[in-house]
Amino acid sequence: MLELFGSGLISVWLEMAGVNVKPINALDILTWQGSPGLVVAADPNPVGAATVLEYLKGLQTSKLIAANQIESQGIWIQSGPMLMANHQGTTPLPAASLTKVATSLVAFKNFGPDHQFQTLVSTTGSLQNGVLQGNLVITGSGDPMFVWEEAIALGNSLNQMGIKRVTGNLVITGNFAMNFQRNPVLAGQMLKQALNYATWPRGATFLHSLMPKGTPKPQIVIAGGVKVEPIANPQPTLLLRHHSLPLKQIIREMNVFSNNEIAQMLADAVGGAEVVQSTAATLARVPQSEIQLINGSGLGPENRISPRAVCAMFMAIQQQAFAYQLTLADLFPVSGFDHRGTMHSRHLPAATLMKTGTLRDVSALAGVVPTRDRGLVWFAILNRGTNVSGFRTGQDQLLQRLVQQLQVAPAVPATVTPHIATNAIPQLGAASRNEMLYGG
Repeated sequence: MLELFGSGLISVWLEMAGVNVKPINALDILTWQGSPGLVVAADPNPVGAATVLEYLKGLQTSKLIAANQIESQGIWIQSGPMLMANHQGTTPLPAASLTKVATSLVAFKNFGPDHQFQTLVSTTGSLQNGVLQGNLVITGSGDPMFVWEEAIALGNSLNQMGIKRVTGNLVITGNFAMNFQRNPVLAGQMLKQALNYATWPRGATFLHSLMPKGTPKPQIVIAGGVKVEPIANPQPTLLLRHHSLPLKQIIREMNVFSNNEIAQMLADAVGGAEVVQSTAATLARVPQSEIQLINGSGLGPENRISPRAVCAMFMAIQQQAFAYQLTLADLFPVSGFDHRGTMHSRHLPAATLMKTGTLRDVSALAGVVPTRDRGLVWFAILNRGTNVSGFRTGQDQLLQRLVQQLQVAPAVPATVTPHIATNAIPQLGAASRNEMLYGG
């Protein structure tokens, strides 16, 4: 933590939270632990602890949990370096899609916010009078959001290059997925459909209707089938380079909708669950034992994270984002700004940034809420039990009660203010992300 003080990150952190910080004695600094997720001392004002105690009692009186299930509930509430409430806060518990916070952190750190996955389109033959004599080769690099709109735009670009028919096969190489389908044969079959509007399913026709007015319908007839090969043979000629949405937009869509396939593809891109687990713990500066993952999505109760570690990962993402002049709100949904996906039907205090997690017997909510008296309040609530809807209601009420006690923030802090119109759907199918390379 000393190096964080020296770099000025702590003061920036607290200023972004809207807190006026008094000078800290050098001896007091020595009591700090070396992590943004670890704290100096308990809050002298017991409001947070009292609110959580009341919440835990309410879980039992409302029959959401039995008396012997109290230890399977985890809560950590923190304001800057001050611990406000802790119940099983350092115990790794089933975290469901809070796992995506770890995946977001490691992917962002590994690639940077503006990284774009490339999908290469090549041919083993030559183009003659609109006919590609040979195979059309697709080489993927793990784009997790190559969907109908992207494929339609790709087909239109190939039409612009003069390609109307392919005599050979559609060959899939590399790591290619479409519409969140990672099986390369099935993904290739969908791409083949997308390239010829005459074979579109109803869903593709509907999504095309949502694209900008005047968007053409591609018409490329592929005579052969879909083949999967390790590498194309003979050496193909590169026709087009497709760039994905920037990673920051992919991460945000993943978190808004809690999309498991996007999360797993991002986790695979950085090396898998073990890499996400160890790297996230290192970046968040929490013990490795507090983050235990079997995948990057959170599917399965074996994914266990402590409430403290979840808050620490959010803080680490904030630091990473700040270095790129971004905010947490550029990567996660915020109440009052977002009305899509997992924010639907939630009743959270204004400007609450959050990530949900749900399994059959797990309901979790974590993020940060701005307040007047404590600035940014980081929270993680991990519930275990079968009444998921009841837990969601209780989580929302806990945060509402906390903000009542600490007062509503007079202004929305920068950290939970997005740079973009958050309700705007990302511009899928943008022709500008297709780089045409073949000159004829």
